Amino acid sequence: MRTLALTLVFWVVVMAASVAAQVDVVPGTARLKDVASLQGPTQTPLVGYGLVVGLNKTGDRRQTIFPAQTLANMLERFGIAVSPDAIKIENVAAVLVTAQLGPYTPAGARIDVTVSSIGDARSLQGGTLVPTPLRAPDGEPIALAQGPLSIGGFGAASGDNSVSVNHLTVGRVPGGGLVQTARVSTLPSTGALRLGLHEPDFVSAGRVARAINEELGTDAARVIDAGAVAIAVPEQYRTSLPELIARIEPLPVAMDVVARVAINERTGTVVMGGDVRLGPAAVAHGNLSVRIATQFEVSQPAPFSGGQTTVVPQTEIDVSEGQAQLVSLEAGTTLGDVVRALNLLGATPRDIIAVMQALKAAGALRAELVIL
Repeated sequence: MRTLALTLVFWVVVMAASVAAQVDVVPGTARLKDVASLQGPTQTPLVGYGLVVGLNKTGDRRQTIFPAQTLANMLERFGIAVSPDAIKIENVAAVLVTAQLGPYTPAGARIDVTVSSIGDARSLQGGTLVPTPLRAPDGEPIALAQGPLSIGGFGAASGDNSVSVNHLTVGRVPGGGLVQTARVSTLPSTGALRLGLHEPDFVSAGRVARAINEELGTDAARVIDAGAVAIAVPEQYRTSLPELIARIEPLPVAMDVVARVAINERTGTVVMGGDVRLGPAAVAHGNLSVRIATQFEVSQPAPFSGGQTTVVPQTEIDVSEGQAQLVSLEAGTTLGDVVRALNLLGATPRDIIAVMQALKAAGALRAELVIL
């Protein structure tokens, strides 16, 4: 048994090494297909107008006239003639349906669609999208969308009280769009390909060209500018461009990115890249809090005194400021040092946002500050 166990361990190690050698993933790199794309064929935006039915009295109300007109037109197709003024709709909502069609998506494929209310519906929870044609910008019908909506939240109401989680007037139908007409997208036939970088950068463009040349063994790739790399198609791939694209797409490329700090003050989110550096600075941050509390007390006069019962507000104001520490940051401070220093200050995400903005204003933050 011991010999059998050792044999199994040996083969597991051999197979793992073989897989690692085939994948050839280098830490800190990305596949070429994830950082650049072939210029030319693009995605096609699709849009359509439709109805969501089956709502629980959360649909469009009577002041929104076009859902009633749309429903009347739909019923007329089924041989039911009814005036739009006679329709009372509470379980129906008018929506716009949008989707993105890939350049090589064939007919019969399924695509995800997004459904957005355009009336005064309170919620699309539990609704079903009726068959809706989706059209390209030139008006050509491309796909047909239908299916139950996924909201990603919920809502409930009783009388004047209500509670909701997430946004209830926008939903998705995963795989709800059926492509009926494929858009014709052809590969370039000029003997050259052009790659567009998702994040234009001269250093990254040079590394992409170098990786392609090393793979093909020629100087076929050259940098045009910070956002584009041109590839002269080798002779053996002139009649099989898909094979060339499939060969270069998995190539690992070490991309050079700009140091950024992205902050969202609405949600208190802070994301810092690994290349963020600081110049010399000293940081202190204190929390100033003001609490105002009002209690209403009833003043009751003595019996037969002729006085009136009155409500007297008693207001208390409490102002407190947290104890702040002064933390010194040396030149060349890395991201890890920044995080440890801010943790020493006991900073919350919103405190970190204020500190980052102040460091940028002081010229000590060596990164691009992105406000979302």
